[in-house]
Amino acid sequence: MSATPSATADAPRSGTLQRAFADAAEEFGVPESVLLGVSYLESRWDGHRGAPSVTGGYGPMHLTDARTAIAEAPHHSHGEEDARGDATRPARTVDVKLPEPSELPARLRTLDRAAALTGLPAAELRRDERANIRGGAALLADAQRRLGLPKSDDPAQWYAAVAGYSGADDARSAAVFADDVFGVIREGERRTTGSGQRVVLEADPGVAPRTGQLPALGLREAPRDERVECPRSVACEWVPAPYQELGDGDYGNHDKGNRPESQRIDYIVIHDTEATWDTTLKLVQDPTYVSWHYSLRSSDGHIAQHLPAKDVGWHAGNWYVNAKSVGLEHEGFLATPDAWYTEAMYRTSARLVRYLARRYDIPLDRQHIIGHDNVPGTTGGSIRGMHTDPGPYWDWAHYFRLIGAPFHATAGPDGGLVTIRPDYRTHQPVYTGCEDPQTACAPHGSGAVRLHTGPSEDAPLVKDIGLRPDGGASTPGVNDTGARASTGQQFAVAGREGEWTAIWYLGQKAWFHDPAGRRTAVPARGPVVTPKPGLSEVPVYGRAYPESTAYPAGVPVQSISPLPYKLLAGQRYALGLRTPGEYLWATTFDPAGHRVVRGEETYYQIQFGHRVAFVKASDVTVRPSGR
Repeated sequence: MSATPSATADAPRSGTLQRAFADAAEEFGVPESVLLGVSYLESRWDGHRGAPSVTGGYGPMHLTDARTAIAEAPHHSHGEEDARGDATRPARTVDVKLPEPSELPARLRTLDRAAALTGLPAAELRRDERANIRGGAALLADAQRRLGLPKSDDPAQWYAAVAGYSGADDARSAAVFADDVFGVIREGERRTTGSGQRVVLEADPGVAPRTGQLPALGLREAPRDERVECPRSVACEWVPAPYQELGDGDYGNHDKGNRPESQRIDYIVIHDTEATWDTTLKLVQDPTYVSWHYSLRSSDGHIAQHLPAKDVGWHAGNWYVNAKSVGLEHEGFLATPDAWYTEAMYRTSARLVRYLARRYDIPLDRQHIIGHDNVPGTTGGSIRGMHTDPGPYWDWAHYFRLIGAPFHATAGPDGGLVTIRPDYRTHQPVYTGCEDPQTACAPHGSGAVRLHTGPSEDAPLVKDIGLRPDGGASTPGVNDTGARASTGQQFAVAGREGEWTAIWYLGQKAWFHDPAGRRTAVPARGPVVTPKPGLSEVPVYGRAYPESTAYPAGVPVQSISPLPYKLLAGQRYALGLRTPGEYLWATTFDPAGHRVVRGEETYYQIQFGHRVAFVKASDVTVRPSGR
């Protein structure tokens, strides 16, 4: 990616960002609460040191310049996984061609308009937060003028201008964005940004926006399709993925199903698209490509649904997980130098997850709401090709607060488990590989802690023999998950020494820095698994397939191949869920030929490393974590 923030990117001195909003509001005649509300929905007032968002937005006002910012990388830039993840079918991989700059829509080029309105250079609008805020205020004022509406001091009079700022091309999406902005204005917000700026938006509970202004934008009306499965509080359209025969027994790009009657939906998998919105929609409508259930747009949180939840998408790279999950793709790029995701997208995604969790009885925890980077390889040979999105810059703590299930301590110091929870804003481990393997990424908040072989920053990182069978060392690479624990994940405590805590991780002790006053984890308790007495080790699996005797005639027996890890005697791992061995046999275009095979063997899902894994219940004992 070429859009590295300048080393001298201007950041306001302490206390000046609030003043910048006030000054820009006065200069352009925009109510300060409107300017603050729009900025909060776009960036939570963060300038990100002049670096672009995942879709090319810069600064607190998310002025877009995708021509400068879009990474030259294919879909899911790391990994070569077969998205279908079923060895009984031909591999289905992905390849993406990014659009030319001239093909980018106007919503990805708002910085140019701000430059024309303010006379400020584009480079200054990208890197200087005060200039960026002026640019956003100018856009709002210009929209109000073009709509023929007065530059009123009353925030309620700015509803249409706020809705238009989203860049949405349909009225419903624009209204959802504006409603969220005015929700923030009513409730108020206060936050310390990544640059240490304290910004406050005082609550205005009486504001009643003039929603009747919306038709003045002239946006298309998109009637809600009866096929969409979305909460009413979001904008959601139906963009179906194709289901058609391709010849030679192949078909695309998903499988018909009857979930949850046929199989439980246990997981919601969070992805990023590694492509722009328009490219994403083209891809999911290609029968030779792969599929997922929902796509979410960065600029305004708009949702497109492609598959009914009852059907099986090809998105996770693990057929067992595909068969039991719903996939959510978020417009964005993992390895931008300073990757960040918009508040608007976080909010609509959280509403969608909450809706799906209620509908399908999915617990709201990190054993069930997982990233693509938490999905295990199916066999030892597939581990290195598994994808790493949404990556270390996804703010799981904020996301779960929006979902309504925040991470907090659930035990005292002797609970036996910890929930990883660093402070996202101030926790800024150094990653490499955003541009090239040796160069450090720009400093940025992260929800992941780094794991060492001993209680010291100088100790080597723990090794992942699945990623590096030759015994090679883990790295601080942005795509290297070998020595990383992520916010919300729970691990069994293996020791404490000074400011360091050890957890059991990939069959070894792994230490992370956890100083008093700046904790990176909170205590928890819950069930853990450990090898049964008399067993020195037990195998670990990437899928929970049934025993061979469970398969009926006509359905080939699937091998139960252990991963190259061992759960050793004396070690403990947090128990996520209990599941019967299952395999969905789906290799025919006619779903009448599909079968769900269930066995007698029961599996436990555990938090084994950065990715989840499975062990056979017959191999382990379950006990409380504090004993």
